[in-house]
Amino acid sequence: MAKIKKTIKTIKVDADRCNGCRGCEIICSAYHAEPKYSSINPAKSRIQVITHRLKDIWLPVFAGEYTPAECMGRDKYIIDGKEYDECTFCRATCPSRDLFKDPDSGLPLKCDMCEGEDEPMCVKWCLNDVLTYEEREIEVDEEEEASLEDMEIGLESLADKFGLDKVQDAVARLSQQKKS
Repeated sequence: MAKIKKTIKTIKVDADRCNGCRGCEIICSAYHAEPKYSSINPAKSRIQVITHRLKDIWLPVFAGEYTPAECMGRDKYIIDGKEYDECTFCRATCPSRDLFKDPDSGLPLKCDMCEGEDEPMCVKWCLNDVLTYEEREIEVDEEEEASLEDMEIGLESLADKFGLDKVQDAVARLSQQKKS
């Protein structure tokens, strides 16, 4: 099987530099507004700054995959004298919390790295260099690269634009047409 190079895009977070300004949340919500930059609603941001002001904790976390079930992890971690629970680091949208769900539709949000931009807007607008954009290449099997991931990204984009119900209806219609 042929190998191809795949670019992995990541955002590195230096939580020790974060002062909780939430500029990343504001620019993310503005960038993803319809039309772009027409409104600001940090509840629609794909990055959230998890805070515990009394313990001086500021931790930017990006929206990841949707998971239909709650995890079992409830461990606590102490890092540089600050206590964190596992949910703090979790990027998933799950039933146990409202983080990374669109407040209007309830649909899960996922960081798309501001697709179409040279780097994510949160990285561009972070004044304290908390967020750093990194790209690296890895080799993957050609078949593995093109299949499921591409389809999921396309379906997710359609669901974001038209709503999950309309996408499901369209797939059902296509399915019926193929059977005929």
